[in-house]
Amino acid sequence: MTDTSARPWLANYAPDVPSDIPVQDGSLGDLVNRSAEQYPSLVALEFFGATTTYRELQNAIQRVAEGLRKLGVKKGDPVAIVLPNCPEHIVAFYAILRLGAIVVEHNPLYTPRELRHQFEDHGATVAIVWNKVVATVQDFPEDIAVTSLIDVDITKSMPFATRVALKLPIAKARESREALTAQTKNTISWSSLMASPTLDPEHVRPEATDVAIIQYTSGTTGVPKGAMLTHANLLANAVQARAWTPTITHVGCTIYAVLPMFHAYGLTLCLTFAMSLGARLVLFPKFDPDLVLKAAQKHPPTFLPAVPPIAERLLSRAQEKNISLRGLEIGITGAMALPHELVVPFEEATGGYLIEGYGLSECSPVLMANPVSHGRKPGTVGLPLPSTYIRIVDPENPTVDVEPGASGELLVRGPQVFSGYYRKPEETNAVFVDGWFRTGDIVSMDADGFISVVDRIKELIITGGFNVAPTEVENALRLHPSIADVAVVGMPSAHSGEDVVAAVVLKEGAKPDRESIRQFARDNLTPYKVPRRIMFIDELPTSLIGKVLRKQVREQLLQKESGKSGPAPTV
Repeated sequence: MTDTSARPWLANYAPDVPSDIPVQDGSLGDLVNRSAEQYPSLVALEFFGATTTYRELQNAIQRVAEGLRKLGVKKGDPVAIVLPNCPEHIVAFYAILRLGAIVVEHNPLYTPRELRHQFEDHGATVAIVWNKVVATVQDFPEDIAVTSLIDVDITKSMPFATRVALKLPIAKARESREALTAQTKNTISWSSLMASPTLDPEHVRPEATDVAIIQYTSGTTGVPKGAMLTHANLLANAVQARAWTPTITHVGCTIYAVLPMFHAYGLTLCLTFAMSLGARLVLFPKFDPDLVLKAAQKHPPTFLPAVPPIAERLLSRAQEKNISLRGLEIGITGAMALPHELVVPFEEATGGYLIEGYGLSECSPVLMANPVSHGRKPGTVGLPLPSTYIRIVDPENPTVDVEPGASGELLVRGPQVFSGYYRKPEETNAVFVDGWFRTGDIVSMDADGFISVVDRIKELIITGGFNVAPTEVENALRLHPSIADVAVVGMPSAHSGEDVVAAVVLKEGAKPDRESIRQFARDNLTPYKVPRRIMFIDELPTSLIGKVLRKQVREQLLQKESGKSGPAPTV
């Protein structure tokens, strides 16, 4: 019997989606072990055409685990991974976990300062690092020195012909080679770990309640906060994803890793979900629509985790090159709103579905998604996943639920919700209320249980005593015929606390006409939501997965107003 009184959204689940999932035992390593036992000869990984079977993957994991054990890695130790998407990333991830150690993921494109701050927080002394980043890690101060630095040359996992081409004495080959690899010294080679014997099968295994990864949530700014996710958290989210997408759980399906696996979104849907299916995981070090389309002509993706800009660029490039995207069954996007104007042509081109979901690093990360085959609601992030509970509360008093249909802060509870921030008990206590995690997002829920995200609490603009959600203003302004993109932020005001300010990117050939934009806003928004100031910029700063960084937009506008040098918008 389903609990529709406490979870009204269950009534709108697809018929084959369960209301709950079983409690998860074991560890993440079991995912690969089961797939290797059941499908040893199936391709697990594909990288520029080079393939690795599940048997080969399991063997590599056991060898690297033994190599790390000989370096002194033991249960509970943090081990850093600083790699793009590549086969070594998957092997390193599961080898660390096999020892009961804790994976700490890092963006290899971070600046030295950003990387250093995270290493200061977690204190890992063993790191598996892309050789392009080795020098950065070697330059860390003595108090956070990495004593065992394993360097990875990702070109060695490419096909032989590709490696030969990269060595050709021509400018294009040299540029490609320099972008992918670098010379290093005083490191431990990845090949030496791969040459190790396999780990003793009796070596102690991690338990479901052990911490599996530390996932940093603060991005490139602020004090680093590492969300501790257990094996059970990540296993549960993989099972929830399988339950939500039962049509693609057939053996040998193909999943594309175009999202970075050091990000929680890419990590779960590629590193864990894909491995649990016996899927072919096609790895891309970065998103390049031409590389993706080349791979799609041979093995089209069954499942594509993405963000709207990636889906849009892929569709546009496929149309330009007249390459079919048929065969893609499900695309799922997150991190930002999914425009309906993209959904329709994408689904026409693929014959599949493009749905929107929602999650946070602290929740492994997926919390909800739109139904796949029926009952979707554009403009919403869908329904909570199986075994997920939510409340919508007064942000000022999170013990009080808001009236049905009203906006409030989203609180969540479920098997995918994290156990706290690493070494930060005060910050952990601040985000939990009676066992419910405070997401910091303002949402509303309709009568059918579909959730709409209004905005982040920290990004709400308070002007003249009114709260203004930047997303609402942005969505209205994007309908203006001259606007290509826009970010709305709050700027200091002498009279109203904050002014609503819009940073606008114009479409090619459009003329900057503030009054036209302001009048358009007046026609579509309550007066206090209309931007007091409109500033024109060439492009909006975005994260690696394409999410607009409003904090950086605000900093640029403040720089402009104060007359400081550096990249800034034009008035």
